[in-house]
Amino acid sequence: MFDKRLVKNFDFFLLFVVLLLVAIGIFGIGAAKRLPTEGGNSIADVIKSFNLRHVKLQTFWLLSGLFLLAIVISIDYNTIGDYASIFYWIVIVLLIVVEIAGYARGTAQRWIAIGPFTMQPPEFAKLACILTGAKTLSKNEEKEKSFKDFLPVIARFALPIFFVIQNDLGTSMVLIVILLAMLFVMGMSYKLIFGFLGVGAIVAPVMWFNFLNDYQKMRILVFINPGLDPTGDGYNVIQSVMAIGSGRLTGKSLLSGNTLSQLNFLPEPHTDFIYSVIVEALGFLGGITVIILYGILIVRSIQIARKAKDTFGQLIVIGVVAMQMAHIIENIGMTMGIMPITGIPLPFLSYGGSFMWINMIALGLILNVGMRRQKIKF
Repeated sequence: MFDKRLVKNFDFFLLFVVLLLVAIGIFGIGAAKRLPTEGGNSIADVIKSFNLRHVKLQTFWLLSGLFLLAIVISIDYNTIGDYASIFYWIVIVLLIVVEIAGYARGTAQRWIAIGPFTMQPPEFAKLACILTGAKTLSKNEEKEKSFKDFLPVIARFALPIFFVIQNDLGTSMVLIVILLAMLFVMGMSYKLIFGFLGVGAIVAPVMWFNFLNDYQKMRILVFINPGLDPTGDGYNVIQSVMAIGSGRLTGKSLLSGNTLSQLNFLPEPHTDFIYSVIVEALGFLGGITVIILYGILIVRSIQIARKAKDTFGQLIVIGVVAMQMAHIIENIGMTMGIMPITGIPLPFLSYGGSFMWINMIALGLILNVGMRRQKIKF
């Protein structure tokens, strides 16, 4: 029999906040894909400038993502956890397929084609690691832990990181953030965490000379000095900062002339640099609204984690929160020139089917844990 407490515990406000973010994102995608207007800025010219193909597709990804969310919340998250290992190995196989037969867009090889559609297995790797990592860590929650007790979950994360790091440095960094957050919650000492980071610092030169591609190295150097290559890799940062600054307090009116994204000065405006487009169109007030909504999303999710009925549920939510925060801080930071450009999209705002699905499934897991925070008997 269905328990009414499931509906009572459902966080409708959290879902509302996410839908607001998606709505702002769809507006940004529409603004990003506008064509330049010629000869005038009348209402008729503005209407003609809109290319709604990506808006329609993003709306489809939203609706299909909400369908996936509904499926996720309808199944107890502990039952989902029972299949975490299967999902994990399926994703590993897909990552191998990407390495062998995947194709690149720009400089990154992340996609595989399935009929007329494409998908990014690295996005699914984040969710697979969260689930299998939470399952692995929650099995030994009662006993005192040493470093060797954390090795199984570290190995779970290390395998997908190995497959994605050369072509997708951003995803590998997100996976590391998720891992560290989950280890911290499970009681890994500060000494071990800093030791883990120290090992990373020691290995960094090896990574630099043997694993990173030339374009990844240049992005890091450009982050340190954007003027190093103002017409090449530094161009993205410079144009993004200009777009954000041009929005001022309230943004540019649709009738005020062409924007940098319309004139193709802003690279990847509907994905990586969607925040720049939004701030250019809606100004500082629009940009700070997005940040406030993200703040509500994070705080509300942490509250759900604190109330979770078991460690497995708590770790799932912490893993998702770590993933979201890594994306938010890195993406918004890179648009402002205070973080290196890694091609990490912005949750619920950036265009993309795989990314929208993963974020909706992740949101479904958070809501799932919150709905079942009491032990409910059926």
